[in-house]
Amino acid sequence: MSEHANLLRRHRAVMPSWVALNYQDPIEIVGGKGNRVTDAEGKGYLDFFTGILTNMLGYDVPEVRDAVERQLATGVVHTSTAYLLRGQVELAEKIARLSGIPDAKVFFTNSGTEANETALLLAAYARRSPQVLAMRQSYHGRSFAATGVTGNRAWTNVSFSPLDVHFLHGADRQLPQFAGMSDEQYIDACVQDLRHVLATATSGDVAALIAEPIQGVGGFTMPPDGLLAAYKSVLDESGVLLISDEVQTGWGRTGQSFWGIGNHGVVPDMMTFAKGLGNGFAVGGVVARGDLVDGLHAVGISTFGGNPISMAAANATLDYVLDHDLQANAAKQGATIIGGLASAAERLPVVKDVRGKGLMFAVELADPGTGEPSPPLAAAVMEAARERGLLIGKGGLYGNVVRMAPPMTLTDAEAAEGLGILIASLEAVNGEAAR
Repeated sequence: MSEHANLLRRHRAVMPSWVALNYQDPIEIVGGKGNRVTDAEGKGYLDFFTGILTNMLGYDVPEVRDAVERQLATGVVHTSTAYLLRGQVELAEKIARLSGIPDAKVFFTNSGTEANETALLLAAYARRSPQVLAMRQSYHGRSFAATGVTGNRAWTNVSFSPLDVHFLHGADRQLPQFAGMSDEQYIDACVQDLRHVLATATSGDVAALIAEPIQGVGGFTMPPDGLLAAYKSVLDESGVLLISDEVQTGWGRTGQSFWGIGNHGVVPDMMTFAKGLGNGFAVGGVVARGDLVDGLHAVGISTFGGNPISMAAANATLDYVLDHDLQANAAKQGATIIGGLASAAERLPVVKDVRGKGLMFAVELADPGTGEPSPPLAAAVMEAARERGLLIGKGGLYGNVVRMAPPMTLTDAEAAEGLGILIASLEAVNGEAAR
């Protein structure tokens, strides 16, 4: 048995069966430099999925590495939030300023799941209500409350939750009842549905709406720009809070705005963040109005939140994003790739949709004969891209979407290379499906 096969055997013996591995023959990544990685067999790949949108600057970035090594050299890897943490304060100041939320305060966690748990707790406490609105097809994490506000059955294990949750339309324009609607008509229909849900399914004292500006696991489905602002105008009538889950859409990745919700022209009451901020180091958090953050009466800590190593990495990463205007680069490279994919899709019957903003884009695959969602075609595109040296991801309500979020440092040459591989992979799968 090869060492690779033995590692896969050991993985399956001790890891949960529901921790899925990509590809029929899963790979072990052992090296990374720039926007490329190398597997244990020595094969190199251009990475268009970045550890599920986490290595947003790519790999082995000198500015991040140096910041972490300087902190390591002090001998202080951890102290806890019981002590002053300079890096934590500095990062919180930056995020509060960038958030646009008045009198903002920040609480750091270890992950997006934990960040969403914190935001839901703050909202439930402030409103004295467990009632929460969420979006259909959404994903907010794997914990108890986060699962409760996840509108995707494939990621939901139990039917009960600590929250009383009602799900809204907004990223589901594929449904027959919305066929042919303009953005304005769809937004109006969704707003009327929100009012109906509030009038019929709740007792009126709803705590919050939590929404992803672009749904990650949902396959980068998204509401039309302006919908969340229209929702907030209704929510404000009764004091319902708006939580924007920016775990995947933050830091300028959409190209259009620094936070995903900025595309809607509205400032939320809270935002959660994680993933790309640490460029691979574990960090998450919530930024919210100070009165909401300070409102909790019980004592609280986050043992690893504000960790000096993670804070060093996150400060360096955020500074790099701002200093190099990576939001503008995301807009530029995304326009090239999304435009190229959309053009190619016109001659590829297996492609049902191409969508995205900036460096968040996806291709939805469907059976060319029936038009039905086709998870096998999505898996085939992933395999074809891997064979050609490109790593991509998968998602969608039915598992039929390939989704990509390259490093925000992507160059013109890398964008062209990745687009070429994607089109070649789609062409190969389309050819096989036509036989």
